[in-house]
Amino acid sequence: MDFAFAYIKDHGITTQSEYPYAGRDQSCKKDIGNYKIGGFVDSPGCSNLYRALNRGPVSVAVDASSWALYRGGVLSFCGSHVNHGGLVVGVAERYWKIKNSWGVNWGEEGYIRIARGNTCAVCDYPSYPVLEWRWVIFASCY
Repeated sequence: MDFAFAYIKDHGITTQSEYPYAGRDQSCKKDIGNYKIGGFVDSPGCSNLYRALNRGPVSVAVDASSWALYRGGVLSFCGSHVNHGGLVVGVAERYWKIKNSWGVNWGEEGYIRIARGNTCAVCDYPSYPVLEWRWVIFASCY
């Protein structure tokens, strides 16, 4: 995620309507966008991930080796070799809720719940973007 965030900071990103998802490998048709971020924050550790969720969803690297057959419930065991990215969108007493990129026909309508703690290495590499602030000075005439 950090590489993607760094790219967006430097080059920007565009909207999905302007550059629709094709679902196959292809060369880039556009390498700059109007929307940029000011940077990103790495927030390793389960306590930091929990606190970061107060500001919004958090990107995470996870071990998704055992996710292919997931259909529902709280997954409580998986490895710690990160090989996939997801978006933590919520937390409950027993689980983290992660939005996955495999479509709505996978898991719980595109989401997975994994046991709280560092299950699937979810707490090892959380990161989130920081908005780019632009100060505008207004002049008033009397």
